[in-house]
Amino acid sequence: MHLTGLNHECLLHLFSFLDKDSRRSLSFTCHQLREVFMDPRLWNLLLFTSPCELRRDNFVLGPSLRYLTVCWYSSRVLQVCNIEDWLKSSFQRDICSKHERLVSTFLAQVRHMCPNLLSLTLSGCGHITDQDVISTLQSCRKLRRLHLENCVRITDSSLQAVAAHGVSLEEVKIDFCRNITQTGLQAVKKKRPGIELSAERSADMIPDSTPEERVPLRRTLQKVLQFS
Repeated sequence: MHLTGLNHECLLHLFSFLDKDSRRSLSFTCHQLREVFMDPRLWNLLLFTSPCELRRDNFVLGPSLRYLTVCWYSSRVLQVCNIEDWLKSSFQRDICSKHERLVSTFLAQVRHMCPNLLSLTLSGCGHITDQDVISTLQSCRKLRRLHLENCVRITDSSLQAVAAHGVSLEEVKIDFCRNITQTGLQAVKKKRPGIELSAERSADMIPDSTPEERVPLRRTLQKVLQFS
């Protein structure tokens, strides 16, 4: 029996075992398989291991998306993206300019096209901001799980949005986000005691400084060691 002799539902099931690139390659073989590739029901889970993958055309966003993960485990995150903007060299700024809006732009598409999102994990996304998190919580009202890890621009403003807009949230993890404070964590626990909240190292890390601050030598050395 030829593959195209199967009905749409069977093909959907078979496609579910393939990775994004394999699905895309098959979709170019015939119109029937292209329809399977474009079916939103195929795309209830998406995993990206680098922001550059967000540029590819090997996936489909739609209302069936339930679980989304964007992770970037790279030395570039620690050595370039995680440095405060005012401390970056022109070379480092040039590197960041090539990708700094990628995740934010992608999240805007998710907010518009994926209202049924249940779980969102962002790890190593050094350029996402509080506004990205706030807007996502406002748009994806069914979100139950939020995990932010090593997202250095996230502050207590995101925690305030968790309490105000995360109406369906059951679990929130904020790990290694250096600009989160104990005050912000305690405020969420007080306002939303039903949320399972954890924050590994976030409130214990050295927060960002500004050009106007006189950073003590000890603090500077700690930060150098942190990124070495």
